[in-house]
Amino acid sequence: MLIDLRSDTVTRPTLTMLEAMFSAKVGDDVFNEDPTVLLLEQKSAALFGKEAGLFCPSGTMTNQIAIKCHTQPGDELLCDINSHIYNYEGGGIASNSGVQSKLIHGDRGRLNALQIKENINGDFDWLAKTSLVCLENTVNKAGGSYYDLNTLQEIKQVCQQHHLSLHLDGARIFNALVETNDSTPEIGNQFDSISICLSKGLGAPVGSVLLGTSAFIKKARRVRKVFGGGMRQVGYLAAAGIYALDNHIQRLREDHQRAKAIENILLTLPYVKNVIPVDTNIVIFELPQTILAVDFALKLKEQQLLVSVFGKHTIRLVTHLDFTDDHLEACEGILKNYSK
Repeated sequence: MLIDLRSDTVTRPTLTMLEAMFSAKVGDDVFNEDPTVLLLEQKSAALFGKEAGLFCPSGTMTNQIAIKCHTQPGDELLCDINSHIYNYEGGGIASNSGVQSKLIHGDRGRLNALQIKENINGDFDWLAKTSLVCLENTVNKAGGSYYDLNTLQEIKQVCQQHHLSLHLDGARIFNALVETNDSTPEIGNQFDSISICLSKGLGAPVGSVLLGTSAFIKKARRVRKVFGGGMRQVGYLAAAGIYALDNHIQRLREDHQRAKAIENILLTLPYVKNVIPVDTNIVIFELPQTILAVDFALKLKEQQLLVSVFGKHTIRLVTHLDFTDDHLEACEGILKNYSK
């Protein structure tokens, strides 16, 4: 039995999701005529209290489109040093938008209003114009940590006072929301734009949706075309996203419970040096200097357990829709029986 915990992107569509995909009505989305895409965009926007949405192939594309729409070349954006937009989007901030990043050391990937205020550049010719703040929720590289609503409200206030746009990389926003119990409109009200991912915890095969005002999405649609993101009869994929939003949000609690179980197992193992506190579905732990992460991952692969190498001595595991209690039991045995 192969157990794949490299990411929550490895899931496959359920049978009922496939049925929804196969029965989808489609059209040409570049002509804005795919009815299922239009339904997904409207549904996603309404969920967060936004005016419009734009379906894209990936969260990287939605984030990069948002950055380009919010900024001008030579501007500066603020983000945490762990941010996905900075670490894992191929240098797109610079290459796509001509924007530089000011990196802030937050609390496990989370910034606060004071940090943002202190890092806004003054209005001088020789300084880049600070124009955008990007937050990530949950924070992948920080072990699935999430924001509380009060912090987001304080950040929004600072951004409004200083005329900064505020974007949310919400790749795993639903993982955060099932823990905080905040409503989607409450979250939507804090941001000028939001990217939500359908292909991680929600289990769709592909796709993210960018949300914002109608004017913002009109501009974003043009940028999507420039980035090569125009799609044709893509309603088959949009149908999977609709199904995921309708059926796979509340079950994310199961992923969190299994991730917490893995954390508890790891805390008992002599070869585990440290475990980042598990808040959602991401487990990150550190090995001692005597064990290289690449060697550790290879050993586990031989036992049919796939994990991600996240640093020289760091491993990441991510629970997901296809990881069951039976898989958890097998995973426990593999981890406990590990030897160099």
